[in-house]
Amino acid sequence: MIDKFEKSISLLMAHERSITKIRYNRKGDLLFSSGKDRAPSVWYSINGERLGSYNGHTGTVWCIDVNWDTTSFVSAAGDSTMKLWDVQTGQLKTNYTHEVPCRICAFSYDGTLVLYSSDESMGRPCELFVVDLKEGPSKRINVSLRHHRKVTGSLWGTLDEFIVTGHENGELVQWDMKAGEEARIEQPHTLQIMDLQTDKDLTLEILMHLKTYVTKRPINSAAISPIRDHVSRRGQEAIEVTQTLAQTGKFEARFFHLIFEEEFARGKGHFGPINNSLAFHPDGKRCVVLVEMFYASGGEDGFVRLQYFDPDYLEYHLAY
Repeated sequence: MIDKFEKSISLLMAHERSITKIRYNRKGDLLFSSGKDRAPSVWYSINGERLGSYNGHTGTVWCIDVNWDTTSFVSAAGDSTMKLWDVQTGQLKTNYTHEVPCRICAFSYDGTLVLYSSDESMGRPCELFVVDLKEGPSKRINVSLRHHRKVTGSLWGTLDEFIVTGHENGELVQWDMKAGEEARIEQPHTLQIMDLQTDKDLTLEILMHLKTYVTKRPINSAAISPIRDHVSRRGQEAIEVTQTLAQTGKFEARFFHLIFEEEFARGKGHFGPINNSLAFHPDGKRCVVLVEMFYASGGEDGFVRLQYFDPDYLEYHLAY
């Protein structure tokens, strides 16, 4: 087992409050971040230089996403809006307003559709919306009416034929977008699903439980390596660890083998718990050129750590 790797490229003071989501664009040259301070930011991922922010929200920005060609950027926020931005200029393209907070948002693979949700609050139901950016709104699903809890995470499936949503009660639902109906329902967790991520190939076909990675602490985000059979997980609410030092391991990233489910490495944590978001850099080939590959992780302290994997990690193979 690799004890720790701590080689870090940059520690970015990304937000004044805790981070809610981080996203790489498809090429991996840009990193987007959002937090509870209302203004998503964009950075050069190679050196951590901040390029600017997207100003216009008046509440916590819960979710962000960027389309495949990095021309458009979406954000869903607690001010009851979902906003569509021009990536390069930072100008607001379109604003969708609701009566309750918007929780999640995601571009389809081709970038022509945007999925987002509104919360169940103030007597209003939780709803899913799919917007066709060329022709206008195309789908609206009342999630609460179908007896599902609030949506807390989402993914587009292969070829944009279906959507998977994670819910407040630990439920996963696969939606047939043509019919607007549930195609499959699973209950893999007992508490709220904090994050949903797929692998680089987007080979998400059906909801079947394949592997379980067990830790002694809550897990709030996990990501699959694009070049290795590795899973990284991070988690724990800040309120649960206010009396705990980082050296105890509660503030570290933990890495598991994708196939064998065994922990084999840990990465240096933040000043506080690494709570909300985690992402591998999408270009796995860069580790061959640089002999290092970096990932980014969003911490409760409002910092983003851009960190390289050292040779011990890249050359590690689990014996079997």
